[in-house]
Amino acid sequence: MDSTFKAARDPFRIALFLLTVLTVSRIHEQYKWLSILRPALVATAAAAIYAYLRPQVVANRSLFATVPSKVIAAFGIWSVTGVLFGISFGNSANFVLNVYVKTLVFAYLLIASVRSTRDLKTLVWAYVIATLLLDYTTLYVFKLEHYGAYDRLANADTYDANDLGLVLIVGLVITLLAFTTSGIKGKLLCIVIMCGVGAGIAKTGSRGAFVGMVAAGVGLLVLLDRVPLWQRLTFIGLVGVGLSSFAPPGYWGQMATILDPKHDYNWDSVNGRRKVAQRGIGYMMSYPIFGLGIHNFAHAECFISEKAQNYEVGTGIRCTPPHNAYIEAGAEMGLPGMALWLFIIPGGVIQLVILRQRVPKAWARGDPEQQFLYCAVVYFAVALLGYAFGSFFLSFAWTDISYYLMAMMAGVYICVEDRLARDRGGEVLGPGAAPPPRITARTGWRARESEAAVARRRLAGGR
Repeated sequence: MDSTFKAARDPFRIALFLLTVLTVSRIHEQYKWLSILRPALVATAAAAIYAYLRPQVVANRSLFATVPSKVIAAFGIWSVTGVLFGISFGNSANFVLNVYVKTLVFAYLLIASVRSTRDLKTLVWAYVIATLLLDYTTLYVFKLEHYGAYDRLANADTYDANDLGLVLIVGLVITLLAFTTSGIKGKLLCIVIMCGVGAGIAKTGSRGAFVGMVAAGVGLLVLLDRVPLWQRLTFIGLVGVGLSSFAPPGYWGQMATILDPKHDYNWDSVNGRRKVAQRGIGYMMSYPIFGLGIHNFAHAECFISEKAQNYEVGTGIRCTPPHNAYIEAGAEMGLPGMALWLFIIPGGVIQLVILRQRVPKAWARGDPEQQFLYCAVVYFAVALLGYAFGSFFLSFAWTDISYYLMAMMAGVYICVEDRLARDRGGEVLGPGAAPPPRITARTGWRARESEAAVARRRLAGGR
């Protein structure tokens, strides 16, 4: 692909680039001296202030112009409503005000920044760089710990080992998108990152991440039909090299237990995933409309669950998280929350596959912008597929990564529709160029004034 298709570099998008890198990698949480500087807050404030002072840097469209952006809004509205009807008002309200609002702001800042395909590419590369940083901390900072028959990461200051595995899976697919649509220097960097992802997933020892990785691999083989089979197998092979080279002792034995779940502690233990899921479904049925309230699952485990009712003083009780994003969404936001999650995460794969049918096949060999968009639709479908399987084992419903994916889905829709409209109209802008502003009754006089000024300059200067 033509490497002249560059990422955006204006101050607003640079600030969002840094914010995305920090949000995904959490590198500032690893180093106390960096954490003290509050870089994520500074980047957010810088982006917001610059957008206020120069509103033209923000996309000239409604924030709710796409289905994913509407779903994000629905999650936000339902979370606030659920606070009023949940089992712990204070717990939910504190989470919404101190954590969830930041996640929603992050998502809408990303959506607002997408004026063109170039802006979308900037956000793609932000996740790629964040993945590079996670590769570094996983391989050279975090330490392995022995757990009976196997070793895995422990004492990570940014993510739990299981969480880290899923973040890396998304990073793997997005890095593949960057590899496919970059020049030689970008490709070399992406190869290094992909090998690091395989190594990182191995060191996490996460079975959920392994399942998500297999799902993403199947998605690559099936959905990337325009990419030669040898290239798809090469992508998988690069990850396999990293996985095999850095797999800690006992890794493959631990992965083999996936095939025999009844002999694992997660099957019968009161705090195992199966029992937790059963109780989670019970919460959802008991509170079908508004749910327990966002971030109240662990609270329910310690106060209203069956194990809480049978608790014996002195034996201890664990306020267990849901360990399943589907159960988390349904138990904490009721059946509407479950429906929204199913619609936007696993359902997003289907939606992107349908969008792909509208993308002309000629884009696969078109100009750099067309090639990038053609690939982006497919690769984000693959990323969502891996995420849909991996999040089945993690409490990821309200995390920044989920909302990054939703925002990027919105960005893909925006850019594809814009390019289709320009192609139909016979007007093709330069790669990544922002579309012309819409003329309204309020702005039309400015456009006419600008045209008149251009005419005067041409008459005066002969050009």
